[in-house]
Amino acid sequence: MKKIEDVCVVVQARLGSQRVPGKMLRPFAGSTLTDILLDKLKFSQVIPKKNIFFSAYEQELKDVAHKHRIQIYDRSEKSANSEGNPLSEIYEWHDKLPFKYVVLISACNPLLKLQTIDDFFQKYLMSDNDGQFAVFEKKQYYWSEEEKPITDWQGSPIMNTKFIKPIYEAAHCLYASRLDVIKDGCWMGDTSPPEPKLFVMDELEAFDIDHEWQFKIGEQLYGNL
Repeated sequence: MKKIEDVCVVVQARLGSQRVPGKMLRPFAGSTLTDILLDKLKFSQVIPKKNIFFSAYEQELKDVAHKHRIQIYDRSEKSANSEGNPLSEIYEWHDKLPFKYVVLISACNPLLKLQTIDDFFQKYLMSDNDGQFAVFEKKQYYWSEEEKPITDWQGSPIMNTKFIKPIYEAAHCLYASRLDVIKDGCWMGDTSPPEPKLFVMDELEAFDIDHEWQFKIGEQLYGNL
């Protein structure tokens, strides 16, 4: 179990997306992806506002955080342009924020509900695990590139998803970790059980905007909520 004053929430954003240029500030269903998430977080019943930070380098993004009165971590240009390594460079706030744990929330999942965010945060508070991340259930048939079945058919002669065990796919929207392990290139604790802990969520909420077609479909889905 963790103390609430030891857990911060970070939303990190940049304008340098290669696949969907400027997606964080592009008009999206009358708003923007950044505005949608920051507006939700203001109404959280479990996350103290003083624990929430928005990490950005570009002034246009910082202006959005100012509008929502969210604390800003001034991300460096080097971090904003990093393409994956090392973790301590991407998440350069890991040794600068006065907290022991972090919940990282992606702004690229506009269908993500505030209740789900709050539930994830509360589960992490109540857990003894250092790491936690969101997943959604998949009950489907899969094969490896060697054309060998990955799914256990459970002795059934036909494909019937009612009779197979679920597997879980990363939702890419909610993550939690101890901050001091990031310097060692570790994220969400040890990857072997019981670390990290899984948080099962609804697949639709995890809809991730990582390509142009997803931006267009996501806008339609969000508009129909």
